[in-house]
Amino acid sequence: MHSASHTELVAMRTEHHRRLQALRTVALMEFAKGVAALAAAISLYWVDPSDVVGAFLDFLHISPDHHFAQMLLRSADFLSNASMWWVILVACIYSGLRFAEAAGLWRARPWAEWIALVSGAAYIPFEAYKVADKLSLFHVSILLINLAVVAYMFYLRIYLPRLQKLVARVR
Repeated sequence: MHSASHTELVAMRTEHHRRLQALRTVALMEFAKGVAALAAAISLYWVDPSDVVGAFLDFLHISPDHHFAQMLLRSADFLSNASMWWVILVACIYSGLRFAEAAGLWRARPWAEWIALVSGAAYIPFEAYKVADKLSLFHVSILLINLAVVAYMFYLRIYLPRLQKLVARVR
């Protein structure tokens, strides 16, 4: 009997370690997104917005002739100092949310798992559209990674609690 409870305890510890490892991987990704957004926002102070948009489009391999690229380039051209500060403010708020989410996920907080689930799910339609519009390994990878994160957070926040309630009723 002792070995069965010991085996159960080891299995629970292993599962907890795997969960923490997965959450910390997602936390590092969220932290990186926050750093990237913050760096982009801060760079707007010193760098011409058109140059930033051009580099962004090059990074994503989006042709400057594409409608979306033209829209971004026109928007960058018309940024005034006042509106640029609004862009910087929004990017800083976005970064703050990503940093808070990363810290919460690192500590396995349920509220951070909910943020990851909701914010990740919100991006899926845009990412799916991007894959359908221009199939590339980069866009497919982003979509698949996001789908994996959303599926895992769904598992942790929705599926697992329901399963645990069902098992508790059966016992």
